[in-house]
Amino acid sequence: MTHIFSTINLKGGVAKTTTSVALAETFSANMGKRVLVIDLDPQTNATLMLIGEERWFELNSKEHTLARLFKDAMDPDNRKFDLDKTLQKRVSDVGAARTIDLLPSSLDLIDVQDKLASAPVGKFYAANPIELLWRAVKSRIDDYDIVIVDCPPNLGIITLNGLRISDGYIIPTIPDHMSTYGIPQIVTRIRDFSQAISEKIEPIGIIATKYQANSTVHNNVLKQLQDDADVPIVMDTIIRQANQVAAAAEFQNYPRTLKQKYGSELANQYDELAREIWNELD
Repeated sequence: MTHIFSTINLKGGVAKTTTSVALAETFSANMGKRVLVIDLDPQTNATLMLIGEERWFELNSKEHTLARLFKDAMDPDNRKFDLDKTLQKRVSDVGAARTIDLLPSSLDLIDVQDKLASAPVGKFYAANPIELLWRAVKSRIDDYDIVIVDCPPNLGIITLNGLRISDGYIIPTIPDHMSTYGIPQIVTRIRDFSQAISEKIEPIGIIATKYQANSTVHNNVLKQLQDDADVPIVMDTIIRQANQVAAAAEFQNYPRTLKQKYGSELANQYDELAREIWNELD
C-alpha cells in the first residue's frame, strides 16, 4: 500500500520544504523506502534541493515540469505534458538515498495558479481542475512506498490537487504566534474539502520546527498546540534550530551522508520523525 501525504503551512519560512526533502531522504537512505516527491510549490525549493539549479533549468526550458501539466488544462487541444520525461529518477545528493524520484516544480506555477479557475472543464465537466494531478500520476503511484507532496503556502487549486491525491497531511511550523496562526484555517478547509470530494484526508500531525529550547515564546506556543483539542496532534519529535539547514539547501554534485548534509543532531531528529510518521501511517 502506498502512503501519500501533503506538507502544508500557509506561512513561509517554517522549514516546510526542508522537512519534505529531509523526510524523503531519510525514508530512502535509512528505511529503504521507495519515495516520490511531488513539488507543487512554485518557489521550486524542493526541486532545487534534490536535483540542483543546472538540471532544473534544463528541465524548465523544455517544459518538463508540473507547470506544463496545469498549462495543458487551459489549452486541452495542445497537450504537451510528458510524464516519462518529467519524472526524474534517483534524485538527491545523499549517497544512500537511491530510491527517490521527483516530479519537479516551476516558477511558472505562479501565473498558472490564477488561471486554473477559468480552465475549460471539458465534455460532461470531466476535466475537474482538482483532478489534474491525480489523473496524471495515478498509474505510477503504486511504484512507491510513500509519496510526499510539497504544497504551496496557500489553499488554492494547485494545493487542492496535492490534497486530492493524499491520504493525510503534516503541518511543519515554528512554534510562534505568526507561524501557527493559520493552522485552524488549514484544518477546517481540508476537512471541508475532504467531505466535499468524499475522500478521507486525515491530519497526521503538527511538526515543531526551528525550535529554540531557550525561547519562552516557543515553549509557550508549543504547549498551547499540545493542549489544543481543535488542532492535530503535535508529533513527539521536535526539529531544533540548526545552522546546518542553510548549507543543506544547496545541492552538491558529489554524494554526501545525511549527517554531512544536515549535521548529526538534525539528521538524528529527522530519522526519529520519519519513523514516527511511518508508524502513524502504518
